Amino acid sequence: MESIFTKIINKEIPAYVIEEDENFIAFLDVFPLVKGHTLVIPKKQVDYIFDLDEATYSGLWNFTQKISKKIESAIDCERIGIAVIGLEVPHAHIHLVPIDNVGDINFSKPKLKLEENEFLKIQKNIIEA
Repeated sequence: MESIFTKIINKEIPAYVIEEDENFIAFLDVFPLVKGHTLVIPKKQVDYIFDLDEATYSGLWNFTQKISKKIESAIDCERIGIAVIGLEVPHAHIHLVPIDNVGDINFSKPKLKLEENEFLKIQKNIIEA
């Protein structure tokens, strides 16, 4: 069964895409912990990150590093936090979260509610970074 992420990959539903290539895509989380919270996923749908084949796993982390540098250049933060939880959507994904302290990456806190123009501004700033 297709995940919501596969529908984003197939352009069946819109997303605030930061960057993509033939194997991976990065887009803003629409339920962000902070501004700039980004999801990085392989285009191949595999539920559990540790079930990815070696090439896809390595490629995902290389792509993630590139995206994290863009986010860090565009969003005022101490660093980019990383989380791999894997329970919310049955499609391997990495959360990149701009943080200033450990509490900024607490997934139990309320998510931000951003307007479309805010998402578009963040997307543009990261793409241009």
